[in-house]
Formats: sequence, structure tokens, C-alpha cells
Amino acid sequence: MPEFKYAKGRIAESIKFLTEEMREFEEEYAHKSWKDYQNDKKIQKLMDRTVENALTALIEICGTVLAEKGIATESYSDVLRKAGNLLGFSENEQDNLAKLAIQRNRLAHRYLNLKWEAIKTFNENKELILKLVKNILNKEENF
Repeated sequence: MPEFKYAKGRIAESIKFLTEEMREFEEEYAHKSWKDYQNDKKIQKLMDRTVENALTALIEICGTVLAEKGIATESYSDVLRKAGNLLGFSENEQDNLAKLAIQRNRLAHRYLNLKWEAIKTFNENKELILKLVKNILNKEENF
């Protein structure tokens, strides 16, 4: 049972971090335009890092949930897709979650011509991310 306690604590800690990053994004960056992003290197770095942090935390949370269940994965996209499947998300929602992992990789590996697309995709899928987190919290409370 020690792994379970570790996992539960890890999930709670990562969800707290994720929600803080999402709140920062919403308050500071969600309203920024391509022009704002393009013209301000500091804003670029802050937006990129905030979204990368949020998506990395999301992947970590989902990976931990899947590990608790003994579900193997092959990639970050697979982690998000399988977590969505486990939580009863539609095929379309699972596809959108899997695409978020690709956006995280674009930011983490500094694909310069695709960073704004990653930010935009994150912004468009915030509600899906929150739905996933809410479902994970509900599932964790029932253990």
C-alpha cells in the first residue's frame, strides 16, 4: 500500500501545481494575441514555460493514475489518450488530449515555428484539461 499513498500524494501535489499554472495562464496570457507574443520575447518565454509546465504536470498526473491501475503506455500521447479512455472520455476528447502531448513536446524541444500553435492549442483545450483533472480528483476520492 505505500505506493498508493505515494501516488495519491503525488497526484494531489501535481494537480495543485497544474491548477496554479493554468490560473496564471488564464490571468496573464490567455488574452494575448499572436502579435503580442511575437513582439515580446519575455512574454514568449513566460507563455511557453507556463504551458509546458502545465502540460508536463498533466502528463505526470495521468501517468501516475495509469500506473496505479497497472496500465502500460508507450508515449506521452498514449498516456493522455489512455487516461481519457479510463475516465470515459469520447474518442474525440481522447484525440484532443493526445494532441496536447505533442504540443508539450513542441515547447520542450523548442520547435520555434510551432510554439504559438502549441500555446493556441492549449488555450483551446483548457476546459478539456479541467474536465480531466476534475474526473481524476473524483476518482481519487472514491478510493
